[in-house]
Parts: sequence; C-alpha cells; structure tokens
Amino acid sequence: MLALPIANAATGFWQSSLFLLLCWAMMTLGALFILEVTLYLPPGNNMISMARETLGTPGLIIAWLSYLLLLYTLLCAYISGGADVFGNLANYINIHLNAWQSTLLFTIAFGLIVYQGIQSVDLVNRGLMFGKLGIYLLLVILIAPHTQLHYFEAGNYRFITSTVMILITSFGFAIIVPNLRVYFDNDIRMLRKVVLIGSFIPLLCYIAWDAVIIGSLPTEGPEGLALLMHAARPTSSLALILTDTIQNQVVTTLFHTFTSICMLTAFLGVSLCLVSFLADGLKVSPHGREGFGLILLTFTPPLVLVLFYPGAYIYALNYAGSFCVILLLLLPALMCIKGRTKFTPNYRVPGGHLTPVIVIAFSLVLLFNAVSHF
Repeated sequence: MLALPIANAATGFWQSSLFLLLCWAMMTLGALFILEVTLYLPPGNNMISMARETLGTPGLIIAWLSYLLLLYTLLCAYISGGADVFGNLANYINIHLNAWQSTLLFTIAFGLIVYQGIQSVDLVNRGLMFGKLGIYLLLVILIAPHTQLHYFEAGNYRFITSTVMILITSFGFAIIVPNLRVYFDNDIRMLRKVVLIGSFIPLLCYIAWDAVIIGSLPTEGPEGLALLMHAARPTSSLALILTDTIQNQVVTTLFHTFTSICMLTAFLGVSLCLVSFLADGLKVSPHGREGFGLILLTFTPPLVLVLFYPGAYIYALNYAGSFCVILLLLLPALMCIKGRTKFTPNYRVPGGHLTPVIVIAFSLVLLFNAVSHF
C-alpha cells in the first residue's frame, strides 16, 4: 500500500493501473489453481504437501525454499519500513533515534506480541484493521481535492520492468487459500467468490490510493515521488513530502497513523506465519523455551540484514516478488498440469490446459526480467 505510489510514479498512473490489473488477473488465476490443487487432497493440506503430492521431491524442495525465502524477505521489508515509521513517529514527539535503535526497538516491541501467540496477534490485528480501513477512506476523501490532472500525464511504461515485482507482491494473498478451504468447509462456489471478490477489493483500493497520491504529488524534481525509490527512508520521506504539499494537519496526523498501522499489521501477519511455518517444519512447540528459540530464528536473520542495510524496504519487496512468482504462480500452474493426470478434480480452473500454460509463460517472463534487474 505504501510502496505502490512510489513504485508506480515513474511508470505513470494510467500505465501502472493497467499493469496492476494484469498482475491481479494473473495472481488470481494462481489462487484458483491453488484452490483446484488443494481440493485434490484431504482438508488441512498446505502448499508444501500440495507440491509434494503433485510434483514429488523437486516440487517439495522448491516450495519449501520459496516459502521460507518469501517470508524472510517480506519480514526484512516490514522491519525496515516499520523501523522507518517508528523512528519518524519518535521524531514527531522530539525523541531522536538512530536507524539501528528504531530497528531494534520496533522488532523487540512488536516481536513480543508475536511471542504471545496467535490469540494476541489476532486481537491486535482486528482492531488495527478496522482503524486502517476507516483512516484509508478518510485519507482518500481528504487528499482527493488536492489532485492535479496534469500529474496523471507523467510517467513512462518502460519503468515498469524495475517495479513490477512490487505489484506482484501486492497480490500475495493466495497462500491462505488452503486455510480458506477448511474455513468454508469445501464450499467450492463460496471459495471461488471469496478468491475473486476478496482479491478485487484490494485492486480497487490500490488504484484509488495511487490516484490520490500520484495525483497530488509531482513525479519528478527534488520532492518528486520518483526519487523516493532510492531513498533510505521512503515511507517517512513520503510523509514529509505529503505534509509539505497538502499543508493540512489532520491529513498529516492521519497519514502517520495509517503508515504505522500498515507496517504493524503486515509485520505481525508475516511474523506469525513464519513462526508457524518454522514450528511445523522443525516439529517443535511454538510455546515455552522452544517457542523462544523460534522467535530468535524468526527475527534474527532479517534483523541483522536490516541493521546492516536499513533502507531495504523497496528492494526487499522487489525480491519478495520473485518468490511470490515461484510459489504462487509458477508452482500452482505446474501442480495443476501434473495433478490433473493423477487426480479427478472436484473443481477445474476454466480454460483447460491453456490457462496454466499462459500463467507459466507469464511467470517465466517475470523471473527473466527480475534476474536481468538484480
């Protein structure tokens, strides 16, 4: 949410919106492939077991590595972005923290919530998500009158090659489809609705958010959005530019609150997911001494990386996009092609063999583009 206007500014609003739509369509197809594959197996399966049953040991290894690297990379991004927001809020109340101090304090403070377990994270996240939605709507309404039509004319579609992975990461919801299958008790009609509608709502939110931010701030120049792609602290820099441009204390306060909630909800969700994944993979308890060991294993690698490279937010999201492509696009399409020869599907993604081939081709193009930019 926070990275999209920064990533899309150089491409331009209209051009990036078309690419957002394309990424949404492909990632939604990937989610439907995951739905098809999870229905091959008994309830309670996950991406790892799905890859093992359809693609064998090679699929299992690729899924394991992609899953692990995706979660660690996302955690790097959210620790970096969260520390940025945390430090900016501290400055707001005249407490000045170095980058390493804000990074360490943010990770320890909110890592303790994760250590308390899923109930604590759930309670905190529920309240934060309601607040996030309300503040988002207020910000869109308050910033919209400041948009200038000529800002929408800026940009060049060629810049999408360096930022498309951030767009892909924005639709990384498919990882929870096996859990949704259990929640909705194999109701295929409802599951299809949940995937399609539940993914389309964020698409609309992203486009509206891009419109008000890109439309109210210049792309080029010393205070342009394009420069924030290479800023050490992109989220706090975006807040400062918006404050200088809008000159509205209510918008400033709401934006600071919104960025804080965005980072915190993302951090808590990914952290809990990684702790659960490691607990399952290592067959250890998420509680007590073993739970504390899991917390150290979850936070130490990304924390060390961010301490040595504090401006990792945008770059980490780009890297996460590559693992999203492998785990949520390429593997599901391959699992469908192989699974249809071994299982009788209760649900089949429309398009026959053509749709998985299209998704595989799209995935390979994205991965080739990613390698060429690394």
